[in-house]
Amino acid sequence: MMAGMLRRLPKSVVSLKWYQNSVSAYSSDALKQKEAPIVDNSVILDDKEMKEREKLTHLVNLPKEKTLASINGVPEEHVKDRRVRIFIPAKNAMQSGTNNLNTWRIEFDNRERWENPLMGWSSSADPLSNMSGVVEFNTKEEAINHCEKNGWKWLVSSEERKKKERVKNYGVNFSWDKRTRVSTK
Repeated sequence: MMAGMLRRLPKSVVSLKWYQNSVSAYSSDALKQKEAPIVDNSVILDDKEMKEREKLTHLVNLPKEKTLASINGVPEEHVKDRRVRIFIPAKNAMQSGTNNLNTWRIEFDNRERWENPLMGWSSSADPLSNMSGVVEFNTKEEAINHCEKNGWKWLVSSEERKKKERVKNYGVNFSWDKRTRVSTK
């Protein structure tokens, strides 16, 4: 296969040097091959470059009182006096397993709505009303931090439910001290 590939290439391109320097995984020459040296970038970089690299690796810490309400584009009247409910949603009736049960969601309070005269649809001037029940968080603390960053008042309406673990062993069906066996007589 290699010989056929070398025949197809023009003679000026063909150099057997790379083929001779290649090492098979099963050859004894593999132990004699030199490895590329490990280059430490800290030796090469100047002090200024090292300081810049350290600045880029650190996280940005914002003061606690900073909120995103002024930069997120939501009008001021929708941020003031806004209440958010943090909850764990109930399991769907079509859901039999326990997957997707440990997420926390936020839901906004209802604002003024009116009926659209042309189509009869329910309309609202609230840009945050469409986010209710859509934004999910892994923990309650993440949801609380999100609400505080946006300047919303929040309340937690449900606590985390712990499911009682049941021991399900096949051998329990045949235990001598339990009344699990039914007599056939």
